[in-house]
Amino acid sequence: MQTNFAKLEKLIAKNSNEYRSAPTDLTLELIRAPDENVAIIDLKPEFGWTVPLGSKFQSAYQILVASSQANIDTNNGDVWDSKQIRSLASTNVEYNGAPLEVNKTYYWKVRIWDEENRLVDYSAAQKFTTGKQENYMISSENKFVVSKIKPVSFQNRGDFYFMDFGKAAFATINFNYIAKTPHTLTVRIGEELKGENINRTPFHKSHIRYQEIGVEVIPGKTKYQLAIKPDKKNTTPNKAIALPKGFPVLMPFRYVEIEGAQAAISANDIEQLAHHTYWDENASKFKSDNEILNQVWDLCKYSIKATTFNGLYVDGDRERIPYEADAYLNQLSHYTTDREYAIGRRTIEYFMEHPTWPTEWQQHVALMFYADYMYTGNTELIEKYYEQLKHKTLFELTNEAGLITSEKVTPEFMYKLGFKKGYKKPLTDIVDWPSAGWGGDPNNLGERDGFVFQPYNTVINAFFYENMKIMAEFAKILGKTKEVLEFELRAAKVKKAFNENMFDKDRGIYVDGIGTDHASLHANMMPLAFGMVPEAHLNSVVEFIKSRGMACSVYGSQFLMDGLYNVGEADYALKLLSSIEERSWYNMIRVGSTITLEAWDLKFKNNLDWNHAWGAVPANAIPRGLWGIKPKTAGFSIASIKPQMSELKSSEIAVPTVRGTIKGKYTYVGKRLQTYEIEIPGNMLAEFSLNDMERKRLDS
Repeated sequence: MQTNFAKLEKLIAKNSNEYRSAPTDLTLELIRAPDENVAIIDLKPEFGWTVPLGSKFQSAYQILVASSQANIDTNNGDVWDSKQIRSLASTNVEYNGAPLEVNKTYYWKVRIWDEENRLVDYSAAQKFTTGKQENYMISSENKFVVSKIKPVSFQNRGDFYFMDFGKAAFATINFNYIAKTPHTLTVRIGEELKGENINRTPFHKSHIRYQEIGVEVIPGKTKYQLAIKPDKKNTTPNKAIALPKGFPVLMPFRYVEIEGAQAAISANDIEQLAHHTYWDENASKFKSDNEILNQVWDLCKYSIKATTFNGLYVDGDRERIPYEADAYLNQLSHYTTDREYAIGRRTIEYFMEHPTWPTEWQQHVALMFYADYMYTGNTELIEKYYEQLKHKTLFELTNEAGLITSEKVTPEFMYKLGFKKGYKKPLTDIVDWPSAGWGGDPNNLGERDGFVFQPYNTVINAFFYENMKIMAEFAKILGKTKEVLEFELRAAKVKKAFNENMFDKDRGIYVDGIGTDHASLHANMMPLAFGMVPEAHLNSVVEFIKSRGMACSVYGSQFLMDGLYNVGEADYALKLLSSIEERSWYNMIRVGSTITLEAWDLKFKNNLDWNHAWGAVPANAIPRGLWGIKPKTAGFSIASIKPQMSELKSSEIAVPTVRGTIKGKYTYVGKRLQTYEIEIPGNMLAEFSLNDMERKRLDS
């Protein structure tokens, strides 16, 4: 591996020894809702908190649960007083008091003893209400927020008013208007401009959003809410995920025009009602000396916030349906931009009963389980769904060599995956999206880099290898020793067969599958991302990958970025992240969107949405790759920090974790002198390293 760092001469692990404040950032069922009521369905919920920075470690804790505000305020845990529990645990601490009652409100708080056994004050209290548990175990009632946003630009253009709210949001508008006589206002809302006005005829109206709505105004009424017309495609019951109860019809838009006004309208009369789940804007941050990279980060971070509008990860506004691959990318970026896990966990449960048809999408479910386990340390989902999850790895489709093919899928197996009996569409290998010619455009070459499909192909078998590694670890967690060995053997077999049958030794690269000599970007970036490439072949595989450019979709870029950072290709990774080419995240900004696109540009997918979170890969690639901040052990008891700054001269970052925020600051002083300042929360260890340089172990 190459590095630009000649010497690390300064490493600072901040540790404030100031007054030890109380625990903060309380979570219940991994849900945060400061000053709000948390609704839960688990009657044995898990508590969590952040240990104050001034305390290196927690040596003990005490939790109080009370039946009233008065009792909790007087430190009376009349429902449960855990007393002093000698433990380092500050996350996933399960309730152990008298049985909680359904439909009842409780209050809880916590205090700790620090590493020197000094008592720290009680936290503020958090309120929660219990609900009835049905099929799901993860509390899904996230706290939704309606942000009331004023226009950043407001213009009277003579025959109509024009306003720009700065960013698109899943929203409607409220406005004040005083009518002297009954008449109709024409209100236009949209995502895209054409010249200086809203584009009233977008290339593909059903996907780049635009509506024109008549509003009847009458004397005596002054307050109005825009009644957006519902789109049958994304509001049909049993297909689309319904908006939470009480929500108006929402549509993503940034711009508004109002025509036909007979009375004056001002900017103060209009507000965009942007709907999203509770979001802590300060939970994460990133900036560097590369302005393009900064803009890309801002775009991607906001995209994650904006697309939380209905409580599950969905495919933007197209269908509002969860898809496994979309959700995995969304999950990674949500976990790295906010200390919020409930949506991801609830979406995982949804997929156990509502699978979708692509082969690889089934294989993303284990990736979602694993990401959640590593970021939260919670094992409840693994314990409940372990047996069902086995099927989604497709292990039953293996041949004697250990490779899998979707051609062996039967209706009985589809049922095991969660498809309803009678479902007719078989699993279909997808590799990437979209395929050539999608949308009826013969000039659309797709995003598969010419991938040649074979019964046994590299992409689904690379995913299979990763799935087997994950299942071996899950079996170990559950104490299933025999199954640990079985999954480890399956992983070893598929890796061996993969490298024997799908690697072209003469060219030093992987081909698309058994029976073809075509080699695509995907056939090489997937084994690189999952650690399947032998050391002896890393150079040739990496050079081939670099020769293909961004010959994948916004979805495929997740695994491209993972692979590059896994092997220290920081220069090329940074080049892609900050690229201004057509196939780049900056291009999404250039075309005028404020939420990431479904594809790189209209020319690559002529029915794309302007509001897909799976386009927001840099929101996790920057913290996980460029800064190298990941959980080394489940739940971040030990963090791994392996920065790969490439040509950056300065950078600052804040990454939320279940234990608190990791902060970093980098300054390039000269070729032989770069400084890092690292701050980690209490109750966490971190391993810091720069490629082959000596590993440093930090505590808070």
